[in-house]
Amino acid sequence: MAAFSRTVRSIAALFFLFSGQQVLAARDLLVVQVAPLSGPQGVTGRAIGAGARLYFDHINASGGVNGTPIRFVSRDDGQNPETTVRLVRESLEREAPVAFVGSVGTNNVEALVRDGSLARSGTPLVGAVSGASSVTGKPSIFIVKAGYRAEIGRLFQQLGQIGQKRVGLVFQKDALGDDVLAGADAEAGKWGIELVARAGYERNSTKVEAAVEAMLKANPASIFLGATTLAAVEFVRQYRERGGFATIYGLSIIDSQVLLDKLGPDVARGFAFSVVVPPESKAVLPLVREYAKLKAQGRHPDLGARSMEGFIAAKALVTALRKGAASGPEAGKAVAAIRKLDLGGYSLDFSAADRTGSTYVDFAMLGRGGQIVQ
Repeated sequence: MAAFSRTVRSIAALFFLFSGQQVLAARDLLVVQVAPLSGPQGVTGRAIGAGARLYFDHINASGGVNGTPIRFVSRDDGQNPETTVRLVRESLEREAPVAFVGSVGTNNVEALVRDGSLARSGTPLVGAVSGASSVTGKPSIFIVKAGYRAEIGRLFQQLGQIGQKRVGLVFQKDALGDDVLAGADAEAGKWGIELVARAGYERNSTKVEAAVEAMLKANPASIFLGATTLAAVEFVRQYRERGGFATIYGLSIIDSQVLLDKLGPDVARGFAFSVVVPPESKAVLPLVREYAKLKAQGRHPDLGARSMEGFIAAKALVTALRKGAASGPEAGKAVAAIRKLDLGGYSLDFSAADRTGSTYVDFAMLGRGGQIVQ
């Protein structure tokens, strides 16, 4: 009988322990990333997620958000818009996350906008990795960097001022490329730029041979790559191997560190790129110093040149959650209310529906030995 009583008490203790764990788990603030973790854009999805995780881990180590830990989960959509929508819907229905972070790709974010699940739920997607005007200011979509058209405008202004007015465009054949082309057409006349060639490549691929051929034939002074990372790597490789000597400028979504690692410093030297979030080299900024300190303390193998964007998105979200938001709709309202938020030398403001949360655009170039020159 005594043995039976002990067994009953043990079972009861296990039940209450399990129940307690469930209650604790329910108190977590769930944040979900739905992004490519595999395929040609996997390098970007993983880097963005690593940057977000770096900051969330720091917050959890400091006691969480108002005492509540963040549970961050990344799920692979393979860059397929239908998969993105399905995974986001499933998460909303089964888990009720407080927010999404770092979904990658204009087509993917456009698919979420068309689906409307995020907007209906009021749950925010913070740090959507797109700068396209087609998703800027849409309900529940918050972009923490300057838009593609702002990048193109600043680049064409610079090229016009230094006399490099014959420009070739290489673009991905999708919504990203459409926005790049529209932006280039809108800005070219303002700065006396002649668009001497346009060449596309298939979405979610690295098949750039035709684009290389088109640029060699047109012989522009500069080439602008409205491309993703691995496609840009392959274009630079093939173009240089075939004797192309134009200055190549890349859209900010290209991970310059991956490009450098894959091409080596000699081939990558001279590659220039837009900078829409502060690079690690800009240590004068408190944001960059904070990022570098946490990076040195932790072990996040997927951290890369794109990770700062995920870090910024996570930092902005935590600022909103600290206002007491404990659900998706509450978090959505808190993020939308962000005005002139200084994250440490980098500011966000979501008050304007016709632009992204930041207008910061700078340029950098890979110099001798792979050093970044600004």
